Amino acid sequence: MVIIDHQELKGIPALHIVKDEFKSQSLPLIFFIHGFTSAKEHNLHYAYLLAEKGFRVILPEVNEHGERGHGLPEPELQLKFWDMIIQTIKELPEIKEELVAKGLVDENRIGVAGTSMGGIITLGALTQYKWLKVAVSLMGMPYYEKFAGMQIETMRKKVKDFPLSDTQVEAVLDEITKYDLSKQEEVLSGRPLLFWHGKKDTTVPFAPTYDFFQTIQPLYKDHRDRLNFIVDENAGHKVSREGLLATVEWFQRYL
Repeated sequence: MVIIDHQELKGIPALHIVKDEFKSQSLPLIFFIHGFTSAKEHNLHYAYLLAEKGFRVILPEVNEHGERGHGLPEPELQLKFWDMIIQTIKELPEIKEELVAKGLVDENRIGVAGTSMGGIITLGALTQYKWLKVAVSLMGMPYYEKFAGMQIETMRKKVKDFPLSDTQVEAVLDEITKYDLSKQEEVLSGRPLLFWHGKKDTTVPFAPTYDFFQTIQPLYKDHRDRLNFIVDENAGHKVSREGLLATVEWFQRYL
């Protein structure tokens, strides 16, 4: 039986999913992070299938979402997009440390995955934490600075009184650069990384992420099996069942 335990880990609301028979054991851990305007409960199907395979899965709530939300309209939430991403990246080790202290995690077997904003967080987290051994980015984006620039230009056109000054915009771009995987590809160090993306995605564009995948292939020349990109020719901004099952299989193989 798979159990779903609602917890607060370091004050962060999360769903803790694990097989009942393994709940007190030290297990490989997977963080699975939800997308923009979504919530932790929306990824329970991933967590269930991963828990069935013997993983401990944590679905954290991103700030200003779900339980941590304050009812902000989407345009205001969009302005906090990168703050929420960086905050979540910083919260991952806090959650990990609490679980490790309880003897529930094999510290040598920790992975991370996410959809959309969660995929973006996944790729940023790889720049910060060597203890993340395996990753899956579903509709994510490694180009933090470029993507932020695109978002800001779009918001400037949509929002009549754009609230950020040029100085504030520069501050945002400076802050996120340190998490931009495209600027520090070498930190991957051959860690298994799977991408899934739909070619018709109009929310997080497909092409830049696929270009990044092609760029980093030489880094995996000695371990080509550890890098893969699943292209869905017909999908938009929604992960297919193929992507779901591939995520589970990837962690089974490498974590």
